[in-house]
Amino acid sequence: MKDYRLRNHIPISGPATREPFVGDEPYLRVSLGFCPRWYNRRLGIDFSEKWHLDPEYRYETLVIMKGYLHKIFPMVPYFTPLYEDGIERSCATISGVHGAVFIPLVYGLEVTYSKDDWPWVRADKHLTKEQIENLKPFDLYSNPVVVQLLEQMDIIEKKWGMIHGYINYQGILNNAFRIRGSEIFLDMYDDPDFVHFFFNHIAQTILNVSKLIQERQRKSGFYINLMSLSNCVMNMISPEQYQKFVLPYDMMLSKEYERFGIHTCNWDITPYINVLRKIDKMGYIDMGMVSDMKRVKEVFPDARRAVMYSPVELEKKTADEIRLDIQRIYDELAPCDIVMADIQDTTPDSKVIEFLNIVDDVQGKY
Repeated sequence: MKDYRLRNHIPISGPATREPFVGDEPYLRVSLGFCPRWYNRRLGIDFSEKWHLDPEYRYETLVIMKGYLHKIFPMVPYFTPLYEDGIERSCATISGVHGAVFIPLVYGLEVTYSKDDWPWVRADKHLTKEQIENLKPFDLYSNPVVVQLLEQMDIIEKKWGMIHGYINYQGILNNAFRIRGSEIFLDMYDDPDFVHFFFNHIAQTILNVSKLIQERQRKSGFYINLMSLSNCVMNMISPEQYQKFVLPYDMMLSKEYERFGIHTCNWDITPYINVLRKIDKMGYIDMGMVSDMKRVKEVFPDARRAVMYSPVELEKKTADEIRLDIQRIYDELAPCDIVMADIQDTTPDSKVIEFLNIVDDVQGKY
């Protein structure tokens, strides 16, 4: 049977997403990620709009960042620069482009870029209900954001060959929240038909855009056929609301790709386990440490599981406290990923290295 699992993947300076499971992953695999400010403070990397629009500038900065990461954390395999014909192919990438707001940009929302942060949708600018009700399917070849990305992909292929990378499409509810704002949660009570229209439109947009981009990547020699949906705000609705409004579209999308997974962020996934198990071919599922990890392992035995470990906890806990956490993860959830994302510029490198050593020590005992 074809392996459909995904593992956590944090592009250098990008928000977390997922990539194909390889098969040689350790029993406890740490997935490390640092906020843009971490790189900006240390290396002076500017993450303003140019970083997201210019693949040549992005390549140059990623080569610098990856080399620096390897110097500081030589024990992390995916920080090791790998050159082929003088090209670091993982740096000739579309990963991280527009952060987590690519789909809102397709919908025409205004985005703020920063030299030391990811792009964010303007909090005071959302689509009205009337604007959403009048939406038609997007003509992707006339959508400026999609066209610009396709142009970037042409540059990457011409200069470096293979078009590496993973666009972060987020998920139905995440995108709806960014596009409509907090009104979307009231809409679920006031106008369920509108919510279904809107969520279906988002699902079809994600499907159409991702199929276009991934087909272009496959033609360049980078095989990709997957979808990872981010349901970071899922705990803002009940399991019953998730089942009614979001699950139908997550299930629809899950059938369109070889590999599929759900990211739920650092929340308690326990109340949603029975609903999420309705999705066939779940290749990835993650959760916060307050979740019933044993239950998740029972219900999703074939998925690559992951637990989010907060960088705040990393900073404030002692080595002994961290060791107890890692032991619990090993006992209740492994084999799995441990996702240490969004590490801040205030976190000492020694603390990160200590964490990696504790993980190695715990799994080394077995």
